[in-house]
Amino acid sequence: MNAIKSIIEKASKLNGTVVLPEGNDPRVITAACAVVDRKICTPVVLGTAAEIADAEAKAGLKLADRGIKVIDYTAGDAELEAAYLAAWNAKESKKPAEKQKIIDLAGAEKTLRTKRIYFGGMMVKLGRVDGLVAGSIASTGDMLRAAFHTLGTQKGVKTASSCFILDLKKPTASGDGVLAFGDCAVIPNPTAEQLVDIGLATAQTYKDLTGNEPKVAYLSFSTKGSAGGDLVEKVQKAVALAKPVFAEKGIRMDGELQFDAAIVPSVGRQKNKDGAIQGDANVFIFPDLQAGNIGYKIAQRLGEADAIGPNLQGLAKAMNDLSRGCSAEDIVGTICVTLLQSTTK
Repeated sequence: MNAIKSIIEKASKLNGTVVLPEGNDPRVITAACAVVDRKICTPVVLGTAAEIADAEAKAGLKLADRGIKVIDYTAGDAELEAAYLAAWNAKESKKPAEKQKIIDLAGAEKTLRTKRIYFGGMMVKLGRVDGLVAGSIASTGDMLRAAFHTLGTQKGVKTASSCFILDLKKPTASGDGVLAFGDCAVIPNPTAEQLVDIGLATAQTYKDLTGNEPKVAYLSFSTKGSAGGDLVEKVQKAVALAKPVFAEKGIRMDGELQFDAAIVPSVGRQKNKDGAIQGDANVFIFPDLQAGNIGYKIAQRLGEADAIGPNLQGLAKAMNDLSRGCSAEDIVGTICVTLLQSTTK
């Protein structure tokens, strides 16, 4: 169980920069100081002077003592505001007239001076920093809206999603000690087309964070037609759409598979004879959010796996969400995940 240790070690070699918009949270202050003390990266913290002073007092730490840059997002930034205005209106102009929400410069200024996650997102978009980590105070919905409005999705991907990295207490029968589960936090009921994007993004996240080659299984309660119905057919359609795309990228993938056929070699050989995945998968794509969220929590609580995430994926640049119950050390880990993701954006 050392996936997070490996992620931190890899991230420390990148000399990266990360913006932490929630400078009003003492945990963020502690994490910012920790990544400097441990020579992991250079953080930039957003907040007003009063917010920073209050959070520093509660944390018992001073950002200035470590030379950490603080930006008051409420003071404005003309370059960020102009870029946000242009990006927003370019996107909105493609919508039908009745759905357009074209904004003016005053609207862009108001958004960035009142919404710290948007301000940080534009810093990432313009390349001032490599990535963004927030969500210790903001909700996941707030994080996703800011991500869509400032960064958008990466080229060729229409769907932003998430995955968890599961650091196992003991390896699987095929020898994998680290797995990826997607999507466990973002899309409640993905379409077949969205499942293709989720699979591609989760495979990429797995490779970025572990350095291992992904072996992807699309999960169902059916293995290769052993059961039927709409739920199974959605996964079958996703697999049919995904096969040529995965083949082009050289990623091994198979489905629809029951979980035992995807993770136990003896069962995989029996249920999926001649299949591309025979119990040796390390990336698992769940058919919907209920299954994914339940699945990772079972692995975490009964299997005693360390769950790292949710890691946002499919975005044009690196941005990650935190649990509102996170610790300062959790923030450090998510910063490192974000830095590794930023190298492939």
